[in-house]
Amino acid sequence: MARDYAARCPRSPGRNAWMVAALILLAAQGVVAQKVRVEEELEAYPTESVDLRCEFVDGGSLTKLTQVSWIWEPVDGQRDNIAVYHPTYGQSFPNVAFKDRVIFLQNNLRIPSIRIKDLRMSDAGRYTCEYATYPSGNEQGTTTLIMLAKPKNSAKAVTVQAGSKSVMVAHCEAADGKPAATIKWLASVGGNHSTSSTNGPDGTVTVRSEYRLVPTAEDNGREVTCLVDQKTQDRPWTEVLKLSVEYPPTVTIDGYDHNWYVGRSDAVLFCHATANPEPTTITWTTASGSLPDTVVVEQNKLTVRKVDDAVNTTFTCEVKNKHGASRKTLTTFVIEEKREPVQEQQTGALVGGVFGTIIFIGIIIGIVFLVRKYQQDTEGPPKHKPPPPVKAGSSTEMLNKPSEPPTATETVPLSPGEVYYEPTGGEPVTMLDEEATDALNGGAPPVLNKDGSDGHHGNDSSNHGPSSGNIPRGESFVSTPMYV
Repeated sequence: MARDYAARCPRSPGRNAWMVAALILLAAQGVVAQKVRVEEELEAYPTESVDLRCEFVDGGSLTKLTQVSWIWEPVDGQRDNIAVYHPTYGQSFPNVAFKDRVIFLQNNLRIPSIRIKDLRMSDAGRYTCEYATYPSGNEQGTTTLIMLAKPKNSAKAVTVQAGSKSVMVAHCEAADGKPAATIKWLASVGGNHSTSSTNGPDGTVTVRSEYRLVPTAEDNGREVTCLVDQKTQDRPWTEVLKLSVEYPPTVTIDGYDHNWYVGRSDAVLFCHATANPEPTTITWTTASGSLPDTVVVEQNKLTVRKVDDAVNTTFTCEVKNKHGASRKTLTTFVIEEKREPVQEQQTGALVGGVFGTIIFIGIIIGIVFLVRKYQQDTEGPPKHKPPPPVKAGSSTEMLNKPSEPPTATETVPLSPGEVYYEPTGGEPVTMLDEEATDALNGGAPPVLNKDGSDGHHGNDSSNHGPSSGNIPRGESFVSTPMYV
């Protein structure tokens, strides 16, 4: 659509010429505006000085400078000349408010810069350097002067009484600052703050902030921090405040060890109190009113010089300050004999810990034993031959015992997993048998019969008889017959 419109409505040469002329005019105005060179904005502080620079840029040999004036336009007010320079008639300062505070830095019409001393907050505004020229007329440039003011910061804690209503416990203020300051709070107590500001007649602003909470005795001495941030400060201003909350006394009694036996000397009780302000009086009494003769009181300390039945009573300590009084009672019991000191809890704890460790180790060992036993029971039959049978008697007894027919004996059935091994040979040979044989032969090797045997025929005991020359063999191990 745009291309069709351009094709149907081509730009005329006259229209282009007007656009070029407008651009040239705007450029010319910019050049004219640049004839008076000034700074756009300056910042200054009260009681200090500021230089307002102005310079006329050469507009050609045809331009003639007639006079230069500095015109002040306050934030709220009318324009007024404060300084005039004429090459023939000299300098003039028509405004009384700037008299003796404004001077020209040079007697030069092309550079009519001025200095303002002893600045005030009310000096803020627009300052215009204006030339009267011929033939083009007046030329000017304007500088905006911004007056800054460092705030006067302060913070303070407010003494309050503990209660149930929210009250101001601290306040912070940034007074007479420009621009307005910002106040923040850092606190570990539960509270809130409110901020207000007031504008001054000279353009400054005073900012106030209050920190409020429901004060309790626990809040006394806690800290809150006020932070003030403002443009003229390099870093935020901070002030740490300790809250001051007043409350009546809280009383406790200690020192009683339940071992006041008859004849004990110098038994002591202490009366402790927390209060704000500090307690004014501390009073000890008993249930009967007066203290026994053996009792001595020194401020919060009560001393029983010698324990007897007179101190078998109830002691009361009363503490007062300007917000009220609080008291605490303690009943003491006098015993006939001295009690042994109770073992310290640390020793009991240590013994308990040792026994606990031993029990724990025993449980671990038991678990390991049961696991190993279970593994052995489930691995199957043993892989080695059982040990020899139980010793039954001496070989001599077996030889002299007449043969008896075997009798049926009741046997215990084998349990699952047990394996029965049936004897495959004769009586097991032991070291005792070898020693006995050696003794019969006088230490010589055994005598063989003609058939090569050693004189024994099997394991039948009926083929052997007692021999007067035989030395009894040692004890031997003979397995008991087993019938299945």
